[in-house]
Amino acid sequence: MLLIGESLNIISKKIGVAYKERDPKPIQEEALFQKSKGMDYIDINLGPAKKDGTELMPWVVQTVQEVVPDIPLALDTSNIDAIEAALKVVKPCSMPHIVNSIMCRPERYEKMIPIVAKYNADFIALMWGPEGLPRDENERAALCVELLYAANEAGIANERIWVDGIVTPVNIQQPQAISLMEFQGMIQDMAPGAKSTCGLSNISNGPPTHLRPILNQTYMVMLQKYGMVSVIADPLDDQLIAIAKGKRQDIVDLIYGMMDGTEPNIPSLSKEMQDYAKTVNVILGKSLYSDSWLEI
Repeated sequence: MLLIGESLNIISKKIGVAYKERDPKPIQEEALFQKSKGMDYIDINLGPAKKDGTELMPWVVQTVQEVVPDIPLALDTSNIDAIEAALKVVKPCSMPHIVNSIMCRPERYEKMIPIVAKYNADFIALMWGPEGLPRDENERAALCVELLYAANEAGIANERIWVDGIVTPVNIQQPQAISLMEFQGMIQDMAPGAKSTCGLSNISNGPPTHLRPILNQTYMVMLQKYGMVSVIADPLDDQLIAIAKGKRQDIVDLIYGMMDGTEPNIPSLSKEMQDYAKTVNVILGKSLYSDSWLEI
């Protein structure tokens, strides 16, 4: 599983201030930290960046590449002009840089696809349509076909596209977790060669802080079984990184087995494995979500 580090984000107080004050030190420290943790990509998230995005995004890109020139970047802002400004200055890397993201809305993709094609970048195809979040995997599939067709028409191959079906919080939209997995399993039939990613931490957006890692880790493995290639994730989560890098096959085997219908004898498992088994059941909707699901 490829990991895209999410922590160079304007919502972080430290990073937000560094962006505003053009202070390179915290930005470069975070970039180096993400490299030390084994992140495969670094996401630079400026949010809307309406006021000064065309100046800020290229400055951040250059600041990051001064210390980690060997890690590809994901350029994350809704400001289209800021994206292009960054693509003009970003230095080539071992892998193409990624534009994060292009929504399935004509007013967005008709402007952004030509920019991605011009600069030979990859892009994340976000399944957010004219009516917002798709209701199920079939609506996701319809958006996927529309957006990827437009990209292919512009000469962008499927292999340069990372499909994001959108993760939603399990505590308020439990069925959406299953719908996304179903959609994930459809991608290669619709768009052979396309990659995939997601904002993994959204699955745990809302539950108490101490429960977020187990939700993120478990759902990452479940999505991986359906073919997910990468996740945008927290570089502070050492356990998630270990699982993603193949160092906890025991956890993967348990989760895959449960998804295939094998019901473990939960009391016989270690406490760690019990927590993963219970979390699988919550995500699959076999147990109702509550903040105390690990205690039951």
